[in-house]
Amino acid sequence: MAARRITDIQGLINGSRFSGFQWLIFALCFLIVLLDGFDTAAIGYIAPSLVAEWGVSRPALAPVLSAALFGLAFGALSAGPLADRFGRKAVLVVSVLVFGVACLLSGFSGDLTQLVVWRFVTGLGLGAAMPNAVTLMSEYCPDARRATLTNAMFCGFPLGAAFGGFLAAWMIPHFGWRSVLVLGGVVPLVLTILLLVLLPESARYLAAKGAPAERLRRILRRISPAADLATEFRITEAAPASGARSGIGVVLSRPYLVGSAMLWLAYFMGLVIFYALINWMPILFKDAGLQPQTAALIAALFPLGGVGAILFGWLMDRFDGNLIIAAGFGLTAVAVWAIGQATGNHGLLMLVVFLAGTLMNTAQSSLPALAAGYYPTQGRATGVAWMLGLGRFGGIAGSFLVAELSRRQLGFAEVFTVVAIPGLIACAALVAKRLAQPAGTRPAPRGEVLGH
Repeated sequence: MAARRITDIQGLINGSRFSGFQWLIFALCFLIVLLDGFDTAAIGYIAPSLVAEWGVSRPALAPVLSAALFGLAFGALSAGPLADRFGRKAVLVVSVLVFGVACLLSGFSGDLTQLVVWRFVTGLGLGAAMPNAVTLMSEYCPDARRATLTNAMFCGFPLGAAFGGFLAAWMIPHFGWRSVLVLGGVVPLVLTILLLVLLPESARYLAAKGAPAERLRRILRRISPAADLATEFRITEAAPASGARSGIGVVLSRPYLVGSAMLWLAYFMGLVIFYALINWMPILFKDAGLQPQTAALIAALFPLGGVGAILFGWLMDRFDGNLIIAAGFGLTAVAVWAIGQATGNHGLLMLVVFLAGTLMNTAQSSLPALAAGYYPTQGRATGVAWMLGLGRFGGIAGSFLVAELSRRQLGFAEVFTVVAIPGLIACAALVAKRLAQPAGTRPAPRGEVLGH
């Protein structure tokens, strides 16, 4: 009888070079996040065409702009527990299919009500896809590079938002607003086929569910030939056990509750800033005296800065991620305040907007990697998904915040001062999380490798 050889999955991943198979997983998850960013920005550019074609008022557009945000929230809140129960891949494939079909059908809407319904369904799919892409990617990353790679993948969101805005600005005059939604539906449907064929299930998830060793060998041999020598696979967790039987139970358990609440608060506040600025900056700049085209171009600089998340990921892999991201949000607050002081100088305004976007998007894009590393396998999908889902309500709040400030007739500088405050709250929340964090989930000193 052959001797038993038990292999730790994370140890195998940590001890192997990052393979082409793992880069394939990265690319597929990156495309999912990119499509979320594309959809987020494109709907804002469609809004003026809806006013012109259907003769609706600006206030009547609010349900269209917010429907997907509600869908995103509810999609994320439901998809995390489902993924912890049925698997990351299954939920990912279904969610990408849902948002592809819904986005395609929204391009054929005959009135505002139909468009609101399809935007909500699109949001459900997107909300379910994003956290599971983050979770699956993180579970195929070596410990020493997890934050860097997860953040690099999450850069797809701001890049997709910037690309979606520029592409929509070109497509709408040539092909009409419906073409943007049709494109946003066809691409996910093609991606669904690729996911079915190419994307593996999480090896850590399969091991936690007691999958046969042969199934795990088929996946892991694509990372390292050493997997063929294993007769059994196991997973080890750096995070302390919670005693909970479900993903929701882990997230709300005593060792994780404070940290969970602080992650929710930080992500919520980050999206208050993001949606307040991405939805309202062109209008605020125009009201401050800039030409509409100049206002739109300067505002488009804001989502471009998300590529800075790669630097934050590198820092998070070496130092305490809580404090790195907290510093990012603190600096975001300063930069957003500075936008309100820079309207008299176009060059300075462009620089400050780009800097604020870089800091804000970098800090925000780093939070999913922080959450993925915080929770054990049993609750990881739920933990990431609930942070993203509850945080989406911050996007809704941000969209209405500036409208309320304008109704109260606050000046340009005062609006940006108020919008900067959530950055300080997010900073404080992450410091509080660090102070309350269970000892087993604190970052290891540089050079120490932990099982995960």
